[in-house]
Amino acid sequence: MSDDPRPLLVFFSSTRSGPARRMESLLAHLARKERQRLRVHQVDVDQRRDLAEKLQVDAAPTIVLVKGKRVVARIVGRASAPQIEALLEQHLDEVPAPA
Repeated sequence: MSDDPRPLLVFFSSTRSGPARRMESLLAHLARKERQRLRVHQVDVDQRRDLAEKLQVDAAPTIVLVKGKRVVARIVGRASAPQIEALLEQHLDEVPAPA
């Protein structure tokens, strides 16, 4: 387990899911943009069935936000950048401005 205090966004995808594949670049951009406030990991549901079951993921794409070892939010199905950002703003801490 990581001691990183940032929330973890887990993107469950599948190579068989067109909507999930179309969201990959969006999630990569989000990971770069929010790197100070958020960790992002992509998980293939076909390769990690155990993790998908543990987090109750039945479909790809699904986004699960974990904060403090608890699932605090999820989006099932294809999501837009504004939808994901609105969900994250409720759970991400502000980053102090550089001195």
